[in-house]
Amino acid sequence: MDKNIVKTYWKGDMTFDATNPGGNLVMDASKEIGGNDNGLRPKAMMLASLAGCSGIDIAMLVKKMKVEIDTFDIEIEAELTEEHPRFYHKVHCVYNFYGTDLNEKKIQKIIDLSVDKYCGVMEMFRQFAEVTIAVKYHNS
Repeated sequence: MDKNIVKTYWKGDMTFDATNPGGNLVMDASKEIGGNDNGLRPKAMMLASLAGCSGIDIAMLVKKMKVEIDTFDIEIEAELTEEHPRFYHKVHCVYNFYGTDLNEKKIQKIIDLSVDKYCGVMEMFRQFAEVTIAVKYHNS
């Protein structure tokens, strides 16, 4: 069974250093709640993890399926619940693809494979949030 181990160290105030199998990161809170604005926000990192997981799937599938693109990006907008504990209950992912004569059919298949089959973070999000997807093609 695969498993990851992350260890997080309190550095004072609201700052934490966390290990990760691929490196380290710093987390902090905003000044409004006692932090120093010197690190990543834990909830926003969840959104970055979602984009990163799906993005890695897409990068692998673009190569495997020999789809020509110049680049792509993923923008995620999420809405938090009003009451505590506040969590994301609505998440909208927009996949933007840039290139010349983009093969929209193949790109859509790649997105579907990531969203529906490969992205474990996406599946985790579906356990607590309504997740919607949009794909935009930017042909040059």
